[in-house]
Amino acid sequence: MFSSSKNQPVIYAAGDKATVGPLVYNVTDTEVAEKLGDDPNNERTPQDRFYLVKVSISNSGSGDEPIPAMTLVDDGGHSYTELSDGTGVSNWLGVVRKVGPTQTEQGIVLFDAPTKHYRLRLNDAFDEKEIAIDVPLSFVHEQLRNVDTSQGASAPTELPLPKK
Repeated sequence: MFSSSKNQPVIYAAGDKATVGPLVYNVTDTEVAEKLGDDPNNERTPQDRFYLVKVSISNSGSGDEPIPAMTLVDDGGHSYTELSDGTGVSNWLGVVRKVGPTQTEQGIVLFDAPTKHYRLRLNDAFDEKEIAIDVPLSFVHEQLRNVDTSQGASAPTELPLPKK
Protein backbone atom coordinates (compact mmCIF):
# COMPACT_ATOMS: atom_id res chain seq x y z
CA MET A 1 0.00 0.00 0.00
CA PHE A 2 1.32 3.42 -0.96
CA SER A 3 1.64 5.89 1.90
CA SER A 4 1.55 9.62 1.22
CA SER A 5 2.73 10.56 4.72
CA LYS A 6 6.09 11.46 3.19
CA ASN A 7 4.44 14.46 1.51
CA GLN A 8 2.21 15.50 4.42
CA PRO A 9 3.21 18.88 5.88
CA VAL A 10 4.83 19.01 9.29
CA ILE A 11 2.98 21.73 11.21
CA TYR A 12 4.15 22.93 14.60
CA ALA A 13 1.95 24.78 17.08
CA ALA A 14 2.62 28.49 17.57
CA GLY A 15 5.15 28.80 20.37
CA ASP A 16 6.78 25.45 19.55
CA LYS A 17 10.23 25.36 17.96
CA ALA A 18 10.39 24.19 14.34
CA THR A 19 13.70 23.04 12.88
CA VAL A 20 14.62 23.41 9.20
CA GLY A 21 18.24 22.39 8.67
CA PRO A 22 20.41 24.37 11.10
CA LEU A 23 17.71 27.02 11.66
CA VAL A 24 15.28 26.82 14.57
CA TYR A 25 12.13 28.96 14.18
CA ASN A 26 9.61 30.11 16.76
CA VAL A 27 6.50 32.29 16.26
CA THR A 28 6.27 34.43 19.40
CA ASP A 29 3.37 36.76 18.51
CA THR A 30 0.97 37.67 15.71
CA GLU A 31 -0.99 40.80 14.95
CA VAL A 32 -3.64 41.59 12.37
CA ALA A 33 -3.85 45.28 11.38
CA GLU A 34 -6.08 47.38 9.13
CA LYS A 35 -3.32 49.98 8.67
CA LEU A 36 0.31 50.69 9.55
CA GLY A 37 1.65 53.94 10.95
CA ASP A 38 0.24 56.54 13.32
CA ASP A 39 0.47 59.55 11.00
CA PRO A 40 -2.73 59.80 8.89
CA ASN A 41 -0.71 61.47 6.10
CA ASN A 42 1.69 58.53 5.82
CA GLU A 43 -0.30 55.52 6.98
CA ARG A 44 -0.27 52.38 4.85
CA THR A 45 -3.42 50.42 4.06
CA PRO A 46 -3.35 46.84 2.84
CA GLN A 47 -5.33 45.27 0.03
CA ASP A 48 -6.80 42.90 2.66
CA ARG A 49 -5.22 42.95 6.14
CA PHE A 50 -1.66 43.28 7.37
CA TYR A 51 -0.42 40.19 9.19
CA LEU A 52 2.57 40.92 11.40
CA VAL A 53 4.21 37.72 12.57
CA LYS A 54 6.95 38.03 15.19
CA VAL A 55 9.52 35.31 14.75
CA SER A 56 12.68 34.21 16.47
CA ILE A 57 15.25 32.33 14.35
CA SER A 58 18.29 30.64 15.90
CA ASN A 59 21.23 29.14 14.07
CA SER A 60 22.46 25.83 15.50
CA GLY A 61 25.10 25.53 12.76
CA SER A 62 28.78 26.50 12.71
CA GLY A 63 28.58 29.18 9.99
CA ASP A 64 26.40 32.07 8.87
CA GLU A 65 23.03 30.95 7.50
CA PRO A 66 20.68 32.94 5.26
CA ILE A 67 17.13 33.26 6.56
CA PRO A 68 14.88 32.37 3.61
CA ALA A 69 11.60 34.06 2.75
CA MET A 70 8.54 32.76 4.56
CA THR A 71 5.02 32.32 3.18
CA LEU A 72 1.54 32.40 4.71
CA VAL A 73 -0.58 29.47 3.50
CA ASP A 74 -4.32 29.30 4.20
CA ASP A 75 -6.30 26.11 4.80
CA GLY A 76 -7.24 26.03 1.08
CA GLY A 77 -3.58 26.06 0.02
CA HIS A 78 -3.47 29.69 -1.19
CA SER A 79 -0.07 31.31 -0.57
CA TYR A 80 0.85 34.88 0.36
CA THR A 81 4.50 35.97 0.19
CA GLU A 82 6.24 38.36 2.55
CA LEU A 83 5.98 42.04 1.72
CA SER A 84 9.29 43.60 0.71
CA ASP A 85 8.45 46.99 2.26
CA GLY A 86 8.49 47.15 6.05
CA THR A 87 7.69 50.86 6.33
CA GLY A 88 5.66 51.47 9.49
CA VAL A 89 6.76 48.23 11.16
CA SER A 90 9.12 48.56 14.09
CA ASN A 91 11.55 45.64 14.37
CA TRP A 92 10.90 44.52 10.77
CA LEU A 93 13.17 41.56 9.98
CA GLY A 94 13.93 42.81 6.46
CA VAL A 95 14.25 40.92 3.19
CA VAL A 96 17.98 40.18 2.93
CA ARG A 97 18.86 38.56 6.22
CA LYS A 98 21.19 36.07 7.85
CA VAL A 99 21.95 34.73 11.29
CA GLY A 100 25.42 33.95 12.62
CA PRO A 101 26.45 30.66 14.24
CA THR A 102 24.88 30.13 17.68
CA GLN A 103 23.07 33.49 17.26
CA THR A 104 19.37 34.38 17.27
CA GLU A 105 17.59 36.99 15.16
CA GLN A 106 14.15 38.30 16.13
CA GLY A 107 11.78 40.49 14.22
CA ILE A 108 8.51 40.93 12.35
CA VAL A 109 7.69 39.43 8.95
CA LEU A 110 4.87 41.25 7.15
CA PHE A 111 2.11 39.94 4.89
CA ASP A 112 -0.98 41.32 3.15
CA ALA A 113 -3.66 38.62 3.17
CA PRO A 114 -7.41 38.08 3.72
CA THR A 115 -8.70 37.40 7.23
CA LYS A 116 -8.29 33.63 7.59
CA HIS A 117 -6.48 30.95 9.51
CA TYR A 118 -2.90 30.42 8.26
CA ARG A 119 0.28 28.48 8.72
CA LEU A 120 3.71 30.06 8.22
CA ARG A 121 5.62 27.95 5.70
CA LEU A 122 9.30 28.00 6.60
CA ASN A 123 10.76 26.20 3.61
CA ASP A 124 10.48 26.46 -0.15
CA ALA A 125 7.27 25.33 -1.86
CA PHE A 126 9.35 23.00 -4.05
CA ASP A 127 10.77 21.07 -1.07
CA GLU A 128 9.49 17.52 -0.75
CA LYS A 129 7.86 18.11 2.65
CA GLU A 130 6.40 21.39 3.88
CA ILE A 131 7.50 22.55 7.33
CA ALA A 132 5.27 25.20 8.90
CA ILE A 133 4.09 26.80 12.13
CA ASP A 134 0.39 27.35 12.85
CA VAL A 135 -0.53 31.06 12.97
CA PRO A 136 -3.68 31.52 15.05
CA LEU A 137 -6.23 34.06 13.82
CA SER A 138 -6.29 36.73 16.51
CA PHE A 139 -7.66 40.25 16.69
CA VAL A 140 -6.50 41.00 20.24
CA HIS A 141 -3.99 43.67 19.12
CA GLU A 142 -6.52 45.20 16.73
CA GLN A 143 -9.12 45.37 19.54
CA LEU A 144 -6.62 46.99 21.90
CA ARG A 145 -5.72 49.63 19.30
CA ASN A 146 -9.40 50.50 18.80
CA VAL A 147 -10.21 51.00 22.52
CA ASP A 148 -11.10 54.66 23.10
CA THR A 149 -9.33 55.98 26.19
CA SER A 150 -9.84 59.68 25.37
CA GLN A 151 -12.77 60.06 27.80
CA GLY A 152 -10.67 59.02 30.77
CA ALA A 153 -11.88 55.43 30.64
CA SER A 154 -9.17 52.89 31.16
CA ALA A 155 -8.51 50.17 28.64
CA PRO A 156 -9.93 46.78 29.61
CA THR A 157 -7.49 44.44 31.28
CA GLU A 158 -9.10 41.43 29.62
CA LEU A 159 -10.68 41.11 26.22
CA PRO A 160 -13.31 38.50 25.43
CA LEU A 161 -11.94 35.71 23.29
CA PRO A 162 -13.72 35.05 19.98
CA LYS A 163 -16.38 32.35 20.18
CA LYS A 164 -15.43 29.11 18.47
